[in-house]
Order: sequence, then C-alpha cells, then structure tokens
Amino acid sequence: MNGFAGKDPATTQIAHGSGLIQLTNSTLKEMPIQVRRPGYDRSRLTPGIVHIGLGNFHRAHQAWYVHRLLDEGRCNDWAIIGAGVREADAAQREKLQAQDYLTTLVELGPSGKSAEIIGSMIDFVEVEADNAALIRTLGDPAIRIVSLTVTEGGYYSAPVSGTFDAEHPDIIHDAQFPDRPRTAFGAIVAALRHRRDTGLGPLTALSCDNLRGNGAILRQTVTSLAALADPNLADWIDKNCSFPNSVVDCIVPATSPKEIAIAASFGIEDNAPVTHEKYRQWVIEDDFCAGRPCWERVGVVFSGSVHAHETMKIRILNAGHQIVACPGELLSVATISDCMSHPLIHAFFRKVQNTEIAPLVEPVPEMAPHEYVDLVAERFSNPAIVDTTRRVVSDGSSRHTGFVLPILRDGLENGAPVQGLALLEAIWARLCEGVREDGTTIEPNDANWIQLQLAARKARDRPLAWLEQQHLYGDLVNAPQFTAAFERWLSLIWSDGSRKALEVYLHD
Repeated sequence: MNGFAGKDPATTQIAHGSGLIQLTNSTLKEMPIQVRRPGYDRSRLTPGIVHIGLGNFHRAHQAWYVHRLLDEGRCNDWAIIGAGVREADAAQREKLQAQDYLTTLVELGPSGKSAEIIGSMIDFVEVEADNAALIRTLGDPAIRIVSLTVTEGGYYSAPVSGTFDAEHPDIIHDAQFPDRPRTAFGAIVAALRHRRDTGLGPLTALSCDNLRGNGAILRQTVTSLAALADPNLADWIDKNCSFPNSVVDCIVPATSPKEIAIAASFGIEDNAPVTHEKYRQWVIEDDFCAGRPCWERVGVVFSGSVHAHETMKIRILNAGHQIVACPGELLSVATISDCMSHPLIHAFFRKVQNTEIAPLVEPVPEMAPHEYVDLVAERFSNPAIVDTTRRVVSDGSSRHTGFVLPILRDGLENGAPVQGLALLEAIWARLCEGVREDGTTIEPNDANWIQLQLAARKARDRPLAWLEQQHLYGDLVNAPQFTAAFERWLSLIWSDGSRKALEVYLHD
C-alpha cells in the first residue's frame, strides 16, 4: 500500500456519518488521500525497543525515525513498545490502545501543514505500581534497546554537583525492594538482573532527554541504584550494557483540544495527535551492545563528537527557550512565537545569545554557532507552532541548573560578560514569586514550587536570598560579578518592572 493511496476524502466522511474517520488499524485504508499512512503491514512487526515515558516528543521524534525505516521495508524487528511508571502514563496507554497505538503527526510549517499516520508503536505495557509487567517486557530476549524520556529532572541527580541522590525516597524504596520498584530505573535494574541471571545478555539504555552527557547520567543512575542492593550486578551492568550519549531536537507542543481539532481538520478522529515543527535532529554515539536499527538511512547522525552538538543545542536552543519564556511568562505573553514577536524579548534573546552564549560555543561540522542562533530564532518564531510559554518555563529548577547556569559558570571562568544571564535569573526569581506583572496568578509550575516561592518572596527585599539556594546555585553566590548584576536587576525589576530592566540591559 502506498502512503498516499485512498478513497476520496468526501466519500469516506459521508460513509462515516460524523465527518471524521476514527483512527484504528481497520480504517487506515479509508484515510483521506492527503494523509500519508504506513506503507507496511503492522501485523508483521515484532518489538525491539521499549520506550519509557512515552509522550509527544517521543512520538514526533524517535518513533518517527523508526516509522520511516519501516516504510522502507527495513527493521521490522525493531518496533516500539511504550511504557511508563506514572499515573498519567496509564491514561496515555488507554488513549493509544483505543486507536491501536497509531498516532497522527501534523507538521506545522510557516507556509502550511501536512499530516501522516505513524505505526511504529505496536503495544504499551500495562502501568502497575510494582512495574512487574515492565520488568517482564524488558526481560524479553527480543528487546535490545530501552530508551527514555523522563524529563531533565528525572534522573535522581543533584542539580549542582550532578551526583546520584541515594537519599531520595524513591531510590531508598527501590534499593530495599528491588523486585517491586517504583522508578523506571528500578525496573531497568530488575530486568537486567534477570537478563544476567538467565544468560539473556545486556541491553542498550538510550536517554533521549535534554541533558549534557545524558548517556553518562543514565549510566550513573542505573549503576548507582543497582550498587545499593547488588554491587556485583552494578559491575556487570557497567561492563556489559551500553549507554550512548545523544542529542535530540524537535519542538513538540503538548496536546490540547486545539491539536485534536487540527487532526480533525484532516478528517481524522485522534484523541492523542501530535503537532511538531518542520525540523528534527538526532545525533548519537554509535555504542549499542545488542544491535540497533539502521537509523542513519533516515537522517540520524552517528558521531564521535556528540558533545559539541550537544553543547550547541542545549546552550543555544534550550537555554534560549528560558531567555524568551521567563520574561514572556512575567509579561503575560502566551506562546513562544508571541515572545519572539515582542520587540524587547526578541532583542533580549539576540543580545544574550550573540554576546554571552554563542562566543563560548564550539562550531560543529555542519554549522557555526551564529548560524544556529539564526536557525533557532526562526524556529521559535514559527506562529504555526503553538508552544505555550507556561510549558517552557515549567520545571525551572531543572532547566536553569541544566541549561543556563553552566553557561554562566563558563562565562565567569573565561571573563565573558554575564549581565544578560544574570538578568534572566533575576526574571526567573521574580516569576517564582507567583504573580505576573499584570496581577494574574502564576500557577505552580515546578516540583519545588513552594520552596522557590518562599525564596522569591524573601529576595524581594534581599536579592541574595534567591542565590542562597545552594542546591541550585552552589558557590555562584560567592561570584561578585554575578551577584552584583543579579542584585541590580532584581531590585530594578521590583521597583520599575521587567520591561524597564530589559530596556536598560539592551541599551547598556
């Protein structure tokens, strides 16, 4: 079957009465002609990957790359099984199960949109409190890769030092009850114990989260957790399993009624569609102990210089998201593209990038830092991508420590300017007070919101109270160049507002 073959859309809609075709295996042939659909027989697929934390990004990114290979008639034994360990994952499973794990992907380009249906996911593990089903699935000899998107703050590592947090209640539980783990990492450890003891062999664990050295961080979490209960198992995992570092990139908004309506505009009834920009990047170290799909055929880059790609992307794009979203949230600007249309915020983004971030970023073979700044600005400005400011500022305690503060530290070490980065941190501190400048309430957006709000309110009268959050800023409170700038900006924001602070920075 070719991806564009099908009945006339109007005939199909009339046949279904409601005007929409419910997305299932049985209706794929009836999809409107303009919707690309799988060109492969899904009944012949077998799994090779379990993905934990199956959200929109995974479906628009890794699942799409696998789908493209399947469309070429390749890698039929590398289909994906979804998995999760949270209550929200159970709800996601129900939605996707009802549509045979198919997903409508809608690409939103500046000049128009297109839709395709991907079918690379063929099952979703039942979500259980003890993760027994997930452990069994990871113990299946057919599974050779376990991949994860569990957010930047989900790896149980300390924000400043990066060390493993062995005192977290979840980790203590998993160490005491290794056969009934709460966490995804506990399930991976339990499955690897089974694979070692039964001779099934190791897995590749592949992080797809926006973390510098995400593979090394995943290795640390898995081996450190294993060592708490079974040091010999930790040694076996460290010697036999692979944890490749990777860089992932694609802007993927959350699904809301608007996205469901966009899918419906193509004639598809999909309760979990995904919209995304017209851009993807995936760079991976080629270190897979149990084999891998031939992803290079569909645009994945296997590279020994992942670190350079990673640094460019995290510092310019991920930190850039905070540069536009924090003032945007404080000034009640709803979306990232709207932020880029705001003269002060756009100018703030450009000045910080060009004077404080890009000069400290190494080029990669295909792109110089200043070119990447231009590309990111273009992507952020795409009005078709309705990426909410609230989504981007959420989980700030992970995003600032992971994306922004490492740049600030490098700037201080290299004698580079840090005024704009200090202003960004002051804006975030003001934001965490919990009220926008128009008087509306900022709803909690961080797992540490209560502590952040308390520190933000103390910092109104004594700005250093914010920087004294040692778990976030560490010894940066002792860096006079940064602290003086931060105190200046936060005091100005509270006295004259963030617009005034941005204007002063831009004219300094």
